[in-house]
Amino acid sequence: MFTGTYTALLTPFTKKGAIDEKSFRALVEYQIAGGVDGIIPCGTTGESPTLSHEEHNHLVELAVKFAAGRCKVIAGTGSNSTDEAIAMTTHAAKAGADGSLQVAPYYNKPTQAGLYAHFRAIAETSPKLPIILYNIPGRCGVDIANETTAKLYRDVPQICCLKEATGSVDRVSQLRQLVDDKFTILSGDDALTLPMMAVGARGVVSVVSNLLPREVGDMVRAALKGDFARAEKLHATYYPIFKDAFIEANPIPIKAALAMKGMMEETYRLPIVPMGAANRKSWEATLKKIKIL
Repeated sequence: MFTGTYTALLTPFTKKGAIDEKSFRALVEYQIAGGVDGIIPCGTTGESPTLSHEEHNHLVELAVKFAAGRCKVIAGTGSNSTDEAIAMTTHAAKAGADGSLQVAPYYNKPTQAGLYAHFRAIAETSPKLPIILYNIPGRCGVDIANETTAKLYRDVPQICCLKEATGSVDRVSQLRQLVDDKFTILSGDDALTLPMMAVGARGVVSVVSNLLPREVGDMVRAALKGDFARAEKLHATYYPIFKDAFIEANPIPIKAALAMKGMMEETYRLPIVPMGAANRKSWEATLKKIKIL
């Protein structure tokens, strides 16, 4: 169901720290013009930990409104509180989202049985909304085991996809042994999109596509068509950006890059702060080398 390129959207803020709806709309239009398959508001890249519940719901509504059916909208509605995730997912379904991205519960470190119960409870509350699991133990402190993912897929029809962000290509191969071809795996790391697609992933949830929607999309489309020679050439061209976009914690570098291009203010919410001077200089050099600036 979910194949191709899905942009983990930035959340633009005004200089005073409010949501910048004009820049958000322009970002959605830029993604659609670039040919992405979908957009994901309210994920880590969108600084979701510092959004209020009201802001979170409003951004999902805006994404659905601005996309206007021209691409899929996958709402980031995960939480370390099951009840909170249910509430946000229920709202996203009513708002017209096409799916939900559910990050593993962070900080409270549930067992695999707890993860299973958490995701199943969310899915059964919104039975018409497809769910993408999001495995990123580096941020969450807990790993959704492949066996747990496979069991959820077997038992809960709405759970149909995984965003894999462990940094391990081997994890894709391992999971493919446990699920059929109807279950979709998406890379959660821009630099690993092509390697993961070579062993069974079907696309990416991308940070870099905020900046390069067409270029990332072209790489993914080439790989999906089996044209790995073209995909590899695009990967090699943009790999420096894939790598340096994480020179500091996401979303600092990618928001800085869009600000450099005049697409939004470089405003973050604490505890996220602007890039350090040395990293900014390095990041600017990379962007200029690839002729982004």
